[in-house]
Amino acid sequence: MPFTRRRTLQWGALALPLCLALPAPASTELTTAAGVKFEPTLDLGGSKLQLNGAGVRYKAVFKVYAAGLYLEKKASTPAEVYALRGPKRISVTMLRDIDSTELGKLFSRGMEDNMDKAAFSKLIPGVLRMSQIFSEHKKLMAGEQFVVDWLPGTGTQVTVKGVPQGDPFKEPEFFNALLGIWLGSQPADWKLKDALLGKE
Repeated sequence: MPFTRRRTLQWGALALPLCLALPAPASTELTTAAGVKFEPTLDLGGSKLQLNGAGVRYKAVFKVYAAGLYLEKKASTPAEVYALRGPKRISVTMLRDIDSTELGKLFSRGMEDNMDKAAFSKLIPGVLRMSQIFSEHKKLMAGEQFVVDWLPGTGTQVTVKGVPQGDPFKEPEFFNALLGIWLGSQPADWKLKDALLGKE
């Protein structure tokens, strides 16, 4: 066998295991849930987050909203999601018109249902303020969006229709309590929980 060909084959044999060991590139395809498109990655607080999962909240047979969870790295259990220290985002796009006051009440109830009473009581001021944020918007229409961001060192920022709603919530437990609405032991929608955890 000629020297040059032998050397090429040797280098190829060495390179193959290295190629196999490299992580697969992140998907660049959009994820769609009920027609709502979720970008595969986004930048938040100086960090690149990836879409962990996205799905649809149903009430009976009706689609209420599509939600996507963004994290610094993939997580398949609620405990893994809560343990991540970097920025996080839950993005919600309405699929039908809904009374914002009612939505705020449902979120408050969802937080309470997934926490013990002592922990929930400490967050009551924040829960009331969050309910007020949604009440002030009267109605969220199909296609309108709100996002909730966790930014280490800053807190939880709620943004409705592209507009930040006042100062961030400072309590470090508040964002995980909000996530409990979707990822807790009594989630708003079990199929949506699985979808946000990348199991759908």
